[in-house]
Amino acid sequence: MEEKKSPLKKISYSNRGKTLEDDLNETNQYYLAHGIAVIHKKPTPIQIVDVHYPKRSAAVIKEAYFKQASTTDYNGVYKGRYIDFEAKETKNSSSFPLKNFHDHQIEHMKDIVQHDGIAFVIIRFSSMDDIYLMSSEQLSFYWQRMKDGGRKSITLKEVENSSKKITLGFQPRIDYIKVVDSLITENF
Repeated sequence: MEEKKSPLKKISYSNRGKTLEDDLNETNQYYLAHGIAVIHKKPTPIQIVDVHYPKRSAAVIKEAYFKQASTTDYNGVYKGRYIDFEAKETKNSSSFPLKNFHDHQIEHMKDIVQHDGIAFVIIRFSSMDDIYLMSSEQLSFYWQRMKDGGRKSITLKEVENSSKKITLGFQPRIDYIKVVDSLITENF
């Protein structure tokens, strides 16, 4: 029997297994180290219910629950302004599913903006390694459209037209502060 050779797949080394969260954490460390901004990942509040101690030096959490619904992923301060944002990733190449958000997150971002803070979402289309920053106001528009019976996703074209693309770099990897500067200029 002759073995069939399968065509070689094109391998992309652009992201090398890093998640959006990993890249943002590194970016935020860069911002902090260089005195640009103070942005941190928010811890997820959990209630630990059951812990086992197989060894004195090791504890294993067997059961835990979320204390409350978490709001957004990151918050901090930049140029005296409060910043709060969510980071989302999708493998889908043609649209971004709104099921990745929850009502309380949208409401939280609206509250931030109401108090003159800056709220947004950073979206990565991982199949293309394209990253966009969308204002919370624009996200709210698409969320309301879905609530009114419309699309349950934001098309790639809509993301491109209603967001600002973030160019990937080396240091920092995802320089979203440049886009935040444009939001400040446009809105304040």
